[in-house]
Amino acid sequence: MPAAGQITANARLKRRTALASVAASVLMTLVKFAAGMTAGSLALLSEAAHNGLDVAASGLTYYAVREADKPADEDHHFGHAKIEAVVALFQTGFLFVLAAAVAFAALRRISGEAEIVDANVFAFGAIVISIVIDIVRWRTLTVVAARTGSDALAADALHFSSDLVASTLVLVGLAATRAGLSHADALAAAGVALFIGVAGFRLGRRTVDALVDTAPKGLAEPLRRAVEQVPGVAGTDYIRLRRAGAKVVGELGLHVSRTLPLERVAALKADVEAAIRTSLPNVEVTLTANPVALDDETLLERILLIASRRRLFVHHLGVQNVGGRKSVTLDLEVDGGMRLAEAHEIASQLEAAIAADLGAEIEVETHIEPMEIRELGGEPAEPALVERIAAALTQAAADGGALSEIHDVRVRVGPAGHYVIFHCRADANLTVAATHDQVDALERALRDRFPEVIRIVGHAEPAR
Repeated sequence: MPAAGQITANARLKRRTALASVAASVLMTLVKFAAGMTAGSLALLSEAAHNGLDVAASGLTYYAVREADKPADEDHHFGHAKIEAVVALFQTGFLFVLAAAVAFAALRRISGEAEIVDANVFAFGAIVISIVIDIVRWRTLTVVAARTGSDALAADALHFSSDLVASTLVLVGLAATRAGLSHADALAAAGVALFIGVAGFRLGRRTVDALVDTAPKGLAEPLRRAVEQVPGVAGTDYIRLRRAGAKVVGELGLHVSRTLPLERVAALKADVEAAIRTSLPNVEVTLTANPVALDDETLLERILLIASRRRLFVHHLGVQNVGGRKSVTLDLEVDGGMRLAEAHEIASQLEAAIAADLGAEIEVETHIEPMEIRELGGEPAEPALVERIAAALTQAAADGGALSEIHDVRVRVGPAGHYVIFHCRADANLTVAATHDQVDALERALRDRFPEVIRIVGHAEPAR
């Protein structure tokens, strides 16, 4: 993002293009007015008046592109991009007023006697030069407007495309007048008025669409496809888009699994933003993640979600089908210093929440366990004790046969007893359940020999 006081390359390009348009309008106004007065051509004078208004319109365009590039501030939280649309609306008004004035003058001439028009070389030269200049600046404005997304420059481009047609009509009118056709100049002026009016209508429709936040056509579906291709997105809820200068901004709702943790949802939103930047770089949307229950959501996931929402820790979760009725058992950890009455109330509320979500016919039973939430003191045990415990673990592993390579044995002495931590190796193809059973058997054997051990943490690693 450019620093304060700096302008972007697009902003500089828009300003240069707008200034060039102003200069071209001034030049063509003077040339056409001089040629129209010399030839007595209403069509040429109408075009001169048209170009005179072009000067004002192009001046407004220059003002608009300068203001629209200002950053957001306390009074304009979404920036100043819509200033361009407001200026384009003024240009629409100019076009309609001019079209009405030219049409009125043309009708007066057609209804009266044909006036003498001197279709001289100066008049033809002025209109030919005008056509060439209109082609160049129409093409330039169109390209720059598309590149920068400028409403004001797009309005100027549309305006000058009508100028090109109008100038061609004037040229035809002058040629017809020179050939001796009466009222040809006035009829050409009426054609100029018609095309000015058409340009005003097209410009007005585009401008009003920008001001009333009409959704850009054909953009919602590509945006939806880009978003729904991101892994983890379950679908789109809503898409609201509007144009704001060079960009399209809006809001987009995502469907995500309600079982996802907040950190994963945040990462998923970042992935969606990156996908949008890649496929639709001019689109900026505010993302909202809406949790939904997916069809493939398991019973275990639903129960864990209910517990996590209540900030409760559960484990040893089991689900049985007993006589066509679901039975859920789980261990609930609460503060070991909590009164039983409080702990029982927490367990009852959790059971009620699970039944409310899964159906009242489900059976839910909880086993309350103490959770130590304080940090405990401790110190390393004597090396001789560590060696005896390591030897006992090695012997028990050898007797069991499934575990091997007992290593990294640590023993800590705490206020309530001894804590043992060890690593071992097991067959890499052994299931987690089977591995857990083997480690549990090892821990039981150690407790039988060392009753002072109150906590054992065994970490199994794949055999090398």
